[in-house]
Amino acid sequence: MFAQVLVSARRRAIWLGINLLTALLASWVIRQFEATLDQIVALAILMPIVASMGGIAGTQSLTLAIRGIALGQLSTNNSRWLLAKELAVGAINSAVWALVEGIIVGFWFHQANIAILSAAAMTINLIIAAVAGAVLLLILEKIGIDPALAGGVLLTTVTVVVGFLAFLGLAAWFMLRGSASKAWQAALTIHSPTRPASQATSGGW
Repeated sequence: MFAQVLVSARRRAIWLGINLLTALLASWVIRQFEATLDQIVALAILMPIVASMGGIAGTQSLTLAIRGIALGQLSTNNSRWLLAKELAVGAINSAVWALVEGIIVGFWFHQANIAILSAAAMTINLIIAAVAGAVLLLILEKIGIDPALAGGVLLTTVTVVVGFLAFLGLAAWFMLRGSASKAWQAALTIHSPTRPASQATSGGW
């Protein structure tokens, strides 16, 4: 904390540079789902919500773990207990807030599919973020890197990348399933010329 200005600037600059690289990684992940975003504009509107909630959940876990180490309450002896606790906390919070967010999104966009999609992505991100906050701290502490400098950078990478991958990946999967279902319907219609189109396309497809 009381190091010289240049020393502090150099230490922080290293992790700022790493953060830039990880931000580019997050942008690359988004770029892979450009076609999905073009078709469902609502995803771009909701992406910051998923990433932000995961970031806060991870920061809470990381900050409490740092305080535990500073007070001598956390060590390798009880690290497994901490991970199990964070997993349980993440599961509870994800269930509550994914439900809340899903209801809000459902009323906002009037589309149940988008509500379910965003709630599922938030559930995944909140659980992983809560565990990642504790895991990253233990790893950084073990290899001798100051978690106060590096923890936030690495945690942001995890929550943003996982959040975007979960959200956009699920969206792409749902779209792929929808396209496959329409393809089957079209195939049934084409190969059943004697049946009315309304009958050929009805059923469980």
